[in-house]
Amino acid sequence: MTVVVCAGDEFISADLLAGALTEAGVEAEFRRIDTAWPTEPFGALDGVREAAGDPAKLAELVRGADALVTHLAPLTAEVLEAGRGTLRVVGVTRGGPVNVDVPAATAAGVLVAYLPGRNLGAVAEFCVGTMICAMRGLPAAAAGLAAGRWDAAGFRYERTGLELRAATVGLVGLGAVGLRVAELLRGFGSRVLAHDPYASPEDAERVGVRLVDLPELLAASDVVSLHARLTPETKQMIDAAALAAMRPGSVLVNTARGELVDTRALDAALESGHLRAAVLDVFDPEPPAPDDPLPRRPEVFATPHLAGASRQVAEESAARIAREVATVLSGGRPTTCANPELLA
Repeated sequence: MTVVVCAGDEFISADLLAGALTEAGVEAEFRRIDTAWPTEPFGALDGVREAAGDPAKLAELVRGADALVTHLAPLTAEVLEAGRGTLRVVGVTRGGPVNVDVPAATAAGVLVAYLPGRNLGAVAEFCVGTMICAMRGLPAAAAGLAAGRWDAAGFRYERTGLELRAATVGLVGLGAVGLRVAELLRGFGSRVLAHDPYASPEDAERVGVRLVDLPELLAASDVVSLHARLTPETKQMIDAAALAAMRPGSVLVNTARGELVDTRALDAALESGHLRAAVLDVFDPEPPAPDDPLPRRPEVFATPHLAGASRQVAEESAARIAREVATVLSGGRPTTCANPELLA
C-alpha cells in the first residue's frame, strides 16, 4: 500500500490535501498532521525558511512513506533523511519551495515538486483593488470616518486621484503574477510598462505591455507595482535613488517581498510628500517591528501578507499538487521540479 504524509495547517489542511490526492486517483494510507499556522507564525530553522511545524514529529511520520504533500512543513535534512529509501517525491503547494532543503532532498533522491504562480489570481486582484484604493486616498478617508471625521475635502481637486483608465502602471517583474496584473489592467484601459530582463517579448505583447528599462519605468509611472523575486541583485532595488526617480505623487505597491524596498527611504519619500501613497502587504522584517512607522502612516495601505489568501488558492493549490504527486507515483514527471537533475 502506498503511504502519503499530508502535512497541513489552518489554510491548507491535511484533510484538504488528502481529499485532493484521492480525487487525483491516489489510493494510499494517509498520515495526517496539521500545524496552527497562521495562528502561530512560521519561521526559519535548520536551513529552511517560512516553515511551520516540528521536524522531529514530521520525521517520524515520513519513515516508510512514498510521498509527502505540504504547504509549510519544514522539510529539513532530518526529515528527508528519515524518508531515505522509500520517499520518492515531496509536493509543496507554494510558488517556491523555500521550506524544503532542496540539496538534502537531492542527496536523498527525492523529487521536489512545487507550484509557480499558484496564487497569481488572488495576488493580481489584490494589486489592482489596492491600486484603486491608494490612488483615490480611500484608506485614509475610511480611517478618518471611523474616527468620527467627515472629510469632504477629499473632493478638492488637488486631493483627488487618478482613475486606472488614465494611469500609467509600471510592473517591476513580468512573471506569472505580473502578467495577470497586466491582463486585468488592460480591462481598465491603463497604459502598462514593465521592467524584467528575463521577460518574454511575446508574452509582453500578448498582454499589451511595453518592456522598458527601470529608470524609464520609474519616471513614467503613476503606480509602480513590484513583482520581482528576491535575489542578491533585487534586494533593496527600490532604494532612495529609485524612489526619487519616481513621478511626484505616484504610488508604490509591494506584494512581492519586503526586502525589495529600502523601508527607511520609503518612509522619507512619504513624509516629504514625494509619493502620494504606498500599498504594503510584505515587510522587512515580517511581521514589522512594533515601532515601524510605515504601517501607521495614513498614506500607507498596510495588510499582513494577505494578498495570496483566498479559498481558490487553498483549494486549487491542493488539487494541482495532488495531480503532480499522482503523476510521479505513477511513473511520470512533475511539471515543475526544484531538482530536475534527478529526472535524468
